[in-house]
Amino acid sequence: MTSVLYDTPGPRAKRRNVILSVVFFVLLALFLWWVWTTMDEKGQLKWDLWEPFTTTQAWTTYLLPGLANTLKAAAIAMVIALPLGAVFGIARLSDHRWVRGVSGTVVEFFRAIPVLLLMLFANEIYVRYTDVSSEQRPLYAVVTGLVLYNASVLAEVVRAGILSLPRGQSEAAYAIGLRKGQTMSSILLPQAVTVMLPAIVSQLVVIVKDTALGGVLLNFTELLNSRSTLAANYANVVPSFIVVAVVYIVLNFILTSFASWLEQRLRRSKRGTGAVLAADAVDDLNAGEVGGTAATGHGGKT
Repeated sequence: MTSVLYDTPGPRAKRRNVILSVVFFVLLALFLWWVWTTMDEKGQLKWDLWEPFTTTQAWTTYLLPGLANTLKAAAIAMVIALPLGAVFGIARLSDHRWVRGVSGTVVEFFRAIPVLLLMLFANEIYVRYTDVSSEQRPLYAVVTGLVLYNASVLAEVVRAGILSLPRGQSEAAYAIGLRKGQTMSSILLPQAVTVMLPAIVSQLVVIVKDTALGGVLLNFTELLNSRSTLAANYANVVPSFIVVAVVYIVLNFILTSFASWLEQRLRRSKRGTGAVLAADAVDDLNAGEVGGTAATGHGGKT
């Protein structure tokens, strides 16, 4: 039995897949066993190193405040970068050459610069030319760097998502008299959101993880920076790294799970909406409607 996308595996292919799966899980089990034995030999599995994470002090004093700052910086950056990226992505599709040129230059410029360099540059700007306090400056610098870089990446995501739609969508909208702005907001963008959502979510995950860059060089007290303070007080460097990694995994899993649920809901809501007519079909319908009206009027007169 065959599918539109692939051929159903035969007996040999099924045996090969089973063998490869067994080999993979055996190698994975051996790797985990090696990690466990190595940590045991180095004394990293002692209960004294893991006990602080069972108490409230390690969480309320170090990890939870750091996690709160991570979420705060990521949320602010997301709220600003998403609409800004949409604006520049749509601007790159403008009919005006100067609009396309300016937006394209801005997007390519900030997309080519590493986000850490943007954070450091923004920090220097805030130090030399603003009155932002030293306590708030790391947060401002981290958010600025994240917004500039991720907005440029999201602009390309938006542009690619809109261009991926069939050309007949915009042609049909123009045929019924919609302007380009109306076509973009009412026809193209609502459909492109479903296409763009996986790429947007992956970029939001990048925003969450890149907040750690501010903790490394700007002394921003996010989750990873708070971990270093905790490890210095409890002398549990490796366990603290493992716990923080698990926190990041859980956080990003929640974000991707919500996005998957939202994508499925959007797809379900668009089922049964009917086919989209091309411009030629609309013209034929209009011509038939005009002819039918004229014929009816002529018949009424006679």
